[in-house]
Formats: sequence, structure tokens, C-alpha cells
Amino acid sequence: MFHNILVAVDGSQHADQALADAIDLADVEHARLTLFTAVVQLPASAFFGASGDAVAAMFQDVQAQAEAILRRACDRVPEHLSVTTVLSTEPVEPALIRQIKEGNHDLVVMGSRGRGAVRSALLGSVSHYVLHHSPVPVLIVHAEKPPTTLEAA
Repeated sequence: MFHNILVAVDGSQHADQALADAIDLADVEHARLTLFTAVVQLPASAFFGASGDAVAAMFQDVQAQAEAILRRACDRVPEHLSVTTVLSTEPVEPALIRQIKEGNHDLVVMGSRGRGAVRSALLGSVSHYVLHHSPVPVLIVHAEKPPTTLEAA
């Protein structure tokens, strides 16, 4: 049913669960995986009063973090599955939609941070954006919360 699955990863617990689910699906469907992440866009206020060297160091740091996220995700994919990686320096929402179209993906799998309607409305939500703009099905994954135990007093 699915042949070319795009998985958005950002190092969060929800994205890790989305990757695990996508790996399982790709294994069953004999599908290819593409792991996607984007370099975090720093707010303009991050550069206030910073020297050119400091700005360059900030950009290198966020780039290295994104590369590490992709490496860790790629390391989790079994060797028998076909996997490629995409690291975008564009704003994540339009970059994901562009990748879906240009990569001919037939499914997007991504985590949801579970912020809730009010916080998502105020802060925005990548998963919400993709869900409403993707030309292909989108699977939103919520990480399971670890069970809580009550200790006897």
C-alpha cells in the first residue's frame, strides 16, 4: 500500500515513537524511508549584540544538532530497509510540504507534541500544518506515557 514513507524527526519522544511506527510499517510494506529534519530557525533576538563569530557559532551549533538527530534516527533503521535523509535549512512547514511533493512520498509519519488546542493555536504546530496541507495521508503519532505507579505510604 505504501512505498515511500517520509518520517519527520526532531529528537522528541513523539518523533521517536513515530520513527518506530514508521520502521514497523516500512518493514511490513517493504517501503523506503526518508528521514527529514530541519535546522531550527533562530529568532532575530538571538543575534542581538552578538558578534559575527558568535552568530556563526550559533548557526554551526543548530546545524550540528540537526545532523545528530538525523544520525541517531538513521542508526535506528534496520539495515535491510532502504533509508535516505534530508536536512533542510528552510522553515520546516513549507520544507516538509515541498519534500512530500518532490520526493513522491505516499505517506508522512510524524509525532505530535500534544500541546493541546490552545497552545497549538498560540505557538503553531508543524503536525497541524502538515496535516492540513499535505497532498498525501499523514499519520500523527503520540508517544505513550510511561505508566505511573502509586507508592504505598
